Amino acid sequence: MCLFLIALVLAAVSAQAADKRYIGSSACGSCHQKEYNNFTTYAKKAHSWRSIEKMAPGLSGAELRECYTCHTTGYGKAGGFVSKEQTPELKDAGCEVCHGPGSAHAESGSKADIDAHPNGQICESCHTSSRVQAFNYRPLIYGGAH
Repeated sequence: MCLFLIALVLAAVSAQAADKRYIGSSACGSCHQKEYNNFTTYAKKAHSWRSIEKMAPGLSGAELRECYTCHTTGYGKAGGFVSKEQTPELKDAGCEVCHGPGSAHAESGSKADIDAHPNGQICESCHTSSRVQAFNYRPLIYGGAH
């Protein structure tokens, strides 16, 4: 009986995770207009695809895919960025890079369905000390977003 309950809970958690999809920052803007406007106006990551376009001619396919990890939303994750043609709404590093996939939150409106207060560990997945040194940028926790 106990194993059955554990299996049931694990299945429910897995199904919840599968229900969360990336939807793109513009979907966030309909409810979070002020934050969205600040993000798209002031945060460099909101336009991070421009960096990829500038660098792409001199990069190999493998190098380019490495750029996607930080310069797009959800690359390498289920439902994340695939290509500019297939997932144009995810081509920049958007809201969901920090707050997680937004579909469940957009449907429910509940803060429980999104990472409303991300911590610095999320930032450090891209803003590593070696990248800061190599690309000469300052990691900012809010980056003009809020």
